[in-house]
Amino acid sequence: MDWLTIAPPILALGVAVWTRNVYWALGLAIVLSETLIAGYNPGMGVLATVDRVTGVFGSTGNTRILLFCLIIGALIAYMQRSGGVLAMVAWLHRRNFASTPRRAGIITALAGVVLFIETNVSLLASGILGRPLFDRLQLSRARLAYVIDSTCAPVSVLILFNGWGAYVAGLMASNGVDNAFEVLFQTVMLNFYALLAVVIAFATVFFDRTFGALAQADDDWTAPVDSTEPVGNDPVTVEVEGRATYMGLPVAILVLGSLAFMIWTGGGDITRGSGSQSILWAVVLATAAAGWFFRRSSHSQGSVLDIGFGGMAELLPAVVVILLALTLGDSLGALGTGAFIASTAATVPAPFLIPAVLFVIAGVTSFTTGTSWGTYGILIPIAIPMAIGADLPLALTVAAVMGGGVFGDHCSPISDTTIIASLAAGCEHVEHVRTQLPYALVGGGVTVLLYAVAGLLA
Repeated sequence: MDWLTIAPPILALGVAVWTRNVYWALGLAIVLSETLIAGYNPGMGVLATVDRVTGVFGSTGNTRILLFCLIIGALIAYMQRSGGVLAMVAWLHRRNFASTPRRAGIITALAGVVLFIETNVSLLASGILGRPLFDRLQLSRARLAYVIDSTCAPVSVLILFNGWGAYVAGLMASNGVDNAFEVLFQTVMLNFYALLAVVIAFATVFFDRTFGALAQADDDWTAPVDSTEPVGNDPVTVEVEGRATYMGLPVAILVLGSLAFMIWTGGGDITRGSGSQSILWAVVLATAAAGWFFRRSSHSQGSVLDIGFGGMAELLPAVVVILLALTLGDSLGALGTGAFIASTAATVPAPFLIPAVLFVIAGVTSFTTGTSWGTYGILIPIAIPMAIGADLPLALTVAAVMGGGVFGDHCSPISDTTIIASLAAGCEHVEHVRTQLPYALVGGGVTVLLYAVAGLLA
């Protein structure tokens, strides 16, 4: 049965590529895994799948992660509905840092970094800020879409005090990693693609130079006659009723609170703190503050509970993916998949190539499915035993999967972040994909080489 233990993750990959539906991919993989555990009895496999899903909540760490990802939806809703997001954008605009193409590009890119809490919020806010600035300076919408997409998404997996960090840490914990948050923070400097994507984006705006299809789009671009064209229903000069603190303070509570609680729960050592507990406490406090600001805002409509539950509902599909991914990790552990992969990885002729191969596989999976969440759920349970079996740093292989997910996401025309970046920038979707692809491929190619070298030196 040794070889059959890798059938569930292979099925997950195949179904994800074929159907582009991560729910089916993860769900069928769980059923197959439980069927194998039940002695090839599919009926018992289905029943055991239900028990395996409910068993996820037997772990306080898993439960905290799922709660965090739900509550953060309420946090985002409160910051949006209180006017905090728009007020933050307006505050940045009033600093008058956007009088040249370089300044306009830098302030837009920085907005993508500052608003790291949730990728879609970051994309929309950065697009609102950058669109009138780029138009006024005759910079193409395609360039704007590239800048916001290549800062917002990579930053989300580099500054890990958000749903991405909690999710990946939970996947590692459910696959036998005791010091999950310590390993998670180690992935930051090893996430070569995300780092390169941010560096290339900032270099593009700093030197005001583009290449390939994006350079052609810049040459062909003619901005609208009215350079103060409204974005949605809000022109850039709109008087915003909210305050920047309605967003700034909750975000500060989330980040600083997470750090403080990790130091506290670790007895003074942040690396020994409880990451899931600390982040959950911090997001509860941040959401309470954002809810209070929402009630104080002069244009608040709807009750605090209604807005909060509405925000949670927006993130429910992502939470289901997380639940299925955690379930698959538990099931594969019981099946013995990790132990088999670890023993096989130890016999690979060139184990130093494992991080590079994982990066490529994650990129292909994310490209074909349009989601990084599902990619991580499928591949991180594979990456962990491969690292152990090949005696490679765990953070290196996990970082390769994380970076590969972002790489495929950047290249994929069906990715939600790619679509939202196009909408936020007011750029045709096909043009955004076509003009961003050369940049993603350059970053991806360099990343493959870097992982090969890192694997060799590890």
